[in-house]
Amino acid sequence: MAQPQNLPQQSSGQVLARFGARMAILFAFAAFGSIGLARSLATLMWMAVVFTALLAIIKREQPFTGALNHWDEVVACAAVFCLASAVSHSMPV
Repeated sequence: MAQPQNLPQQSSGQVLARFGARMAILFAFAAFGSIGLARSLATLMWMAVVFTALLAIIKREQPFTGALNHWDEVVACAAVFCLASAVSHSMPV
């Protein structure tokens, strides 16, 4: 049976840069959504939460480590999702 390999860990700065780039791209796509910015952003954030959680599982990253990793991105994307979802539900159509 194949042994799991230890993948190189990224620094917290690299994780923050990756998260910032992901947010900029998702905000740009949400701005052009036909269902409105808040609803588009909420949908894209939900997909980002699922995708990032799958990446963390595949890479076998441990939550609550000393450095930032994909699990921290999942929590940040979930927070943006909750904020966008609350804004989209409070606004009249």
